[in-house]
Amino acid sequence: MLILAIDTSGKTASVAAAQAEDGNQVLLGQRMLYTARAHSQILLPMAKALLTETGHTVSDVDLFAVANGPGSYTGLRIGIAAVQAMAFAGGKPCTGISTLEGLAWNLCAVRGVICAAMCARQNLLYAAFFESDGRIVRRLTEDTVIAAEDCAAQLEAYGQPVTVAGDGFALLKEHTAKGIAAPMHLGLQSTAGICMAALHTEAALPEALTVCYLQEVKIG
Repeated sequence: MLILAIDTSGKTASVAAAQAEDGNQVLLGQRMLYTARAHSQILLPMAKALLTETGHTVSDVDLFAVANGPGSYTGLRIGIAAVQAMAFAGGKPCTGISTLEGLAWNLCAVRGVICAAMCARQNLLYAAFFESDGRIVRRLTEDTVIAAEDCAAQLEAYGQPVTVAGDGFALLKEHTAKGIAAPMHLGLQSTAGICMAALHTEAALPEALTVCYLQEVKIG
């Protein structure tokens, strides 16, 4: 099974192609660009170039996976629309993956608790906690919008080292010294994580894809 994954939820535009057969998983290629340009300008050319370099075309893709939120309102819409268009054209299934879950899967080799945290606005984070046994990531909490100090308190309550992925680490660090920053190459959204999560998520028809915006809570 050939998977093409897309993540446009943040400042990075990322695409990846992975092959999964009989329990074996191979990341064929990945491109990630930290950019100020509109994702709509670079996403499809990036995906096409990656597939070409791996000896494939869009018609070879068996499953399309996309980060469906939380994240940038415009970026998420661009990613969802691109995946729906490609899946509709080829009559292929697709799946939407939580951006936070994708971040956690980037760290699946880390044993223990993982906090995926992305900056929302002001003192707020998009956050969720996960746990990995070194191979499989399972969810501990639902995706939520939370004040940084409250997320820090949750992190400390686990009573063990917690690895933090996402750009929310800098904000969390202002409230707790307990979090361990993910390494630089795994710290931001990456479609490798989306690919891995997709292998553990039920596929759906492209028309079923939706963007999962989290409502921002009011503080004070």
